[in-house]
Amino acid sequence: MGLAECCLLVTGMPGAGKSTVTRLVAERLPRAARLDGDELNQMVVSGYVWALGEPADEAVRQVTLTHRNLCALAANFADAGFTPMIDAMVPTRRKLDFFLDHLAPRRVLFIVLTPGIEACRYRNTIRDPQDRFDFDDYETLEADMKRELGDVGWWFDTAALTPDQTADQIIDQAHHRAPAN
Repeated sequence: MGLAECCLLVTGMPGAGKSTVTRLVAERLPRAARLDGDELNQMVVSGYVWALGEPADEAVRQVTLTHRNLCALAANFADAGFTPMIDAMVPTRRKLDFFLDHLAPRRVLFIVLTPGIEACRYRNTIRDPQDRFDFDDYETLEADMKRELGDVGWWFDTAALTPDQTADQIIDQAHHRAPAN
């Protein structure tokens, strides 16, 4: 089974390379769609609340809406013969289960990009200011993700790889190394 029969869910800390890598993988596949949670968030023109913003209940509601929309789009693309590449922050098992439930019965490959905290922190600082994720609790996020998700999917250390090398390895190995369901 190759990537054509799967939905790829790619996560990692801010600056891990999710956007770059999902675009590169999608470009290499014969039929693929890249679905970016941040881009979906930007569809909210009025009343937008940042994922860690206030009021907290509205932030949670909007994150859930974004994730539900990502799943609906991914399912539609998958059912039309495209490989959906989902770029989203999935920090907990509960969030992963949400994606798995909403994408069922499709096979989901779960990839956690892990170039290391310093690489993520640096990459976030060199982004265009409007694309920066104002965040500085990488240590806690990494520990929480490992505790919650450390036994699921492919924890892919990309520290020594270029984005192109990372994309090539995902294409070659994800179907064996990244099953989430």
